[in-house]
Amino acid sequence: MRSFLRVPAHKSTSINFSLLLLRIVAGGFMLTHGFGKMQKLFLGDFTFSDPLGIGMELSLILTVFAEIVCALFIVLGLFTRFVSIPLMITMIVAVFIVHAGHDFGRKELGLFYLASYFILFISGPGKYSLDAKLY
Repeated sequence: MRSFLRVPAHKSTSINFSLLLLRIVAGGFMLTHGFGKMQKLFLGDFTFSDPLGIGMELSLILTVFAEIVCALFIVLGLFTRFVSIPLMITMIVAVFIVHAGHDFGRKELGLFYLASYFILFISGPGKYSLDAKLY
Protein backbone atom coordinates (compact mmCIF):
# COMPACT_ATOMS: atom_id res chain seq x y z
CA MET A 1 0.00 0.00 0.00
CA ARG A 2 2.75 2.49 0.85
CA SER A 3 4.89 1.72 -2.20
CA PHE A 4 2.82 3.99 -4.46
CA LEU A 5 3.70 6.93 -2.18
CA ARG A 6 7.43 6.50 -2.62
CA VAL A 7 9.19 8.63 -5.19
CA PRO A 8 11.52 6.59 -7.43
CA ALA A 9 15.20 7.62 -7.14
CA HIS A 10 15.34 9.12 -10.64
CA LYS A 11 12.24 11.21 -9.90
CA SER A 12 13.74 12.37 -6.61
CA THR A 13 16.81 13.61 -8.47
CA SER A 14 14.71 15.49 -11.00
CA ILE A 15 12.59 17.05 -8.23
CA ASN A 16 15.69 18.21 -6.37
CA PHE A 17 17.23 19.56 -9.58
CA SER A 18 13.95 21.36 -10.34
CA LEU A 19 14.00 22.98 -6.89
CA LEU A 20 17.59 24.09 -7.51
CA LEU A 21 16.56 25.69 -10.81
CA LEU A 22 13.56 27.36 -9.18
CA ARG A 23 15.78 28.79 -6.46
CA ILE A 24 18.34 30.08 -8.97
CA VAL A 25 15.71 31.67 -11.23
CA ALA A 26 13.37 33.11 -8.56
CA GLY A 27 16.21 34.25 -6.31
CA GLY A 28 18.57 35.37 -9.08
CA PHE A 29 15.96 37.40 -10.93
CA MET A 30 14.85 39.00 -7.67
CA LEU A 31 18.47 40.01 -6.98
CA THR A 32 18.56 41.91 -10.27
CA HIS A 33 15.12 43.36 -9.50
CA GLY A 34 16.33 44.68 -6.14
CA PHE A 35 19.73 45.94 -7.29
CA GLY A 36 18.45 49.42 -8.23
CA LYS A 37 16.74 49.76 -4.87
CA MET A 38 19.95 48.76 -3.11
CA GLN A 39 21.84 51.45 -5.04
CA LYS A 40 19.24 54.05 -3.95
CA LEU A 41 19.68 52.93 -0.36
CA PHE A 42 23.48 53.18 -0.47
CA LEU A 43 23.31 56.60 -2.14
CA GLY A 44 21.04 57.86 0.63
CA ASP A 45 18.07 58.42 -1.69
CA PHE A 46 15.15 57.22 0.42
CA THR A 47 12.37 58.31 -1.92
CA PHE A 48 10.31 55.15 -2.13
CA SER A 49 6.73 53.99 -1.95
CA ASP A 50 5.31 53.78 1.59
CA PRO A 51 2.34 51.43 1.12
CA LEU A 52 2.15 50.34 4.78
CA GLY A 53 2.60 53.78 6.33
CA ILE A 54 5.87 52.88 8.08
CA GLY A 55 7.92 55.57 6.33
CA MET A 56 9.73 55.62 3.01
CA GLU A 57 13.13 54.87 4.54
CA LEU A 58 12.00 51.79 6.45
CA SER A 59 9.95 50.59 3.47
CA LEU A 60 13.03 50.83 1.27
CA ILE A 61 15.28 49.10 3.84
CA LEU A 62 12.84 46.20 4.30
CA THR A 63 12.37 45.84 0.55
CA VAL A 64 16.14 45.79 -0.05
CA PHE A 65 16.57 43.24 2.75
CA ALA A 66 14.00 40.96 1.11
CA GLU A 67 15.01 41.49 -2.51
CA ILE A 68 18.77 41.29 -1.96
CA VAL A 69 19.63 39.44 1.26
CA CYS A 70 16.73 36.99 1.27
CA ALA A 71 16.96 36.42 -2.48
CA LEU A 72 20.67 35.61 -2.16
CA PHE A 73 19.87 33.11 0.60
CA ILE A 74 17.21 31.56 -1.66
CA VAL A 75 19.78 31.06 -4.44
CA LEU A 76 22.18 29.45 -1.96
CA GLY A 77 19.43 27.38 -0.37
CA LEU A 78 20.27 28.75 3.06
CA PHE A 79 17.45 29.15 5.63
CA THR A 80 15.16 28.78 2.63
CA ARG A 81 11.81 28.46 4.35
CA PHE A 82 12.57 31.31 6.74
CA VAL A 83 13.81 33.77 4.08
CA SER A 84 10.93 32.98 1.76
CA ILE A 85 8.59 34.68 4.26
CA PRO A 86 9.91 38.28 3.80
CA LEU A 87 9.93 37.70 0.04
CA MET A 88 6.31 36.54 0.08
CA ILE A 89 5.31 39.53 2.21
CA THR A 90 7.11 41.89 -0.17
CA MET A 91 5.32 40.36 -3.16
CA ILE A 92 1.93 40.46 -1.40
CA VAL A 93 2.44 44.17 -0.69
CA ALA A 94 3.62 44.82 -4.26
CA VAL A 95 0.76 42.94 -5.93
CA PHE A 96 -2.18 43.66 -3.66
CA ILE A 97 -1.34 47.14 -2.34
CA VAL A 98 1.15 48.95 -4.60
CA HIS A 99 -0.32 47.59 -7.86
CA ALA A 100 -3.88 47.07 -6.60
CA GLY A 101 -5.37 49.45 -9.14
CA HIS A 102 -3.31 48.24 -12.07
CA ASP A 103 -4.22 45.65 -14.67
CA PHE A 104 -3.14 42.02 -14.43
CA GLY A 105 -0.06 42.66 -16.60
CA ARG A 106 1.48 44.80 -13.85
CA LYS A 107 0.72 42.15 -11.22
CA GLU A 108 1.78 39.10 -13.20
CA LEU A 109 5.50 39.10 -12.33
CA GLY A 110 4.82 39.71 -8.64
CA LEU A 111 2.35 36.82 -8.63
CA PHE A 112 4.94 34.57 -10.27
CA TYR A 113 7.49 35.49 -7.60
CA LEU A 114 4.90 34.99 -4.86
CA ALA A 115 4.00 31.53 -6.18
CA SER A 116 7.68 30.60 -6.49
CA TYR A 117 8.50 31.59 -2.93
CA PHE A 118 5.38 29.86 -1.63
CA ILE A 119 6.43 26.65 -3.40
CA LEU A 120 9.88 26.91 -1.81
CA PHE A 121 8.30 27.62 1.57
CA ILE A 122 6.25 24.43 1.31
CA SER A 123 8.86 22.17 -0.30
CA GLY A 124 12.08 23.47 1.18
CA PRO A 125 15.22 23.96 -0.90
CA GLY A 126 15.84 20.39 -1.96
CA LYS A 127 18.94 18.25 -1.78
CA TYR A 128 21.21 20.62 -3.70
CA SER A 129 21.32 23.41 -1.12
CA LEU A 130 23.32 24.67 1.83
CA ASP A 131 20.38 23.78 4.08
CA ALA A 132 20.74 20.13 3.05
CA LYS A 133 24.48 20.24 3.76
CA LEU A 134 24.13 21.92 7.16
CA TYR A 135 21.16 20.01 8.59
